Amino acid sequence: MPTTPLPSAAGCTLHDAGQEWDAIRVPRSVGLAALGILGRRCGAVVEDPISSAVYFFTEVGTAAEWDAVNTRALGEGSTLTIPPTRRMEGPGVHWRISPSHDRWLTDAEALRAAIADAFGTRVVEPVEATA
Repeated sequence: MPTTPLPSAAGCTLHDAGQEWDAIRVPRSVGLAALGILGRRCGAVVEDPISSAVYFFTEVGTAAEWDAVNTRALGEGSTLTIPPTRRMEGPGVHWRISPSHDRWLTDAEALRAAIADAFGTRVVEPVEATA
């Protein structure tokens, strides 16, 4: 995390994305399903009940190439509210999975696959008849 975060009255801090991590914003219901799919492969996750979103942290540079539907990548030029590590429930922004030394980032490709599974099949391709 950056060394000069901006504190809030609730103990949360505003951090710049694209420095030590990028973040992926996912609608809460899909994000929680993806979290379940990822299991122990999931890194730290912030939940923001006000915007009904969860945020997964990925390697810097992920945002530049992120294209998963109904999600938003936060990279350089974006900021994210980070709660104190002890805040594990609301009200307000809190950790669903708090960070640790070996559990901060989620692999972007694993996250993309989990989000796709969580959204389910959106388009059914026509099946060609065989002769």
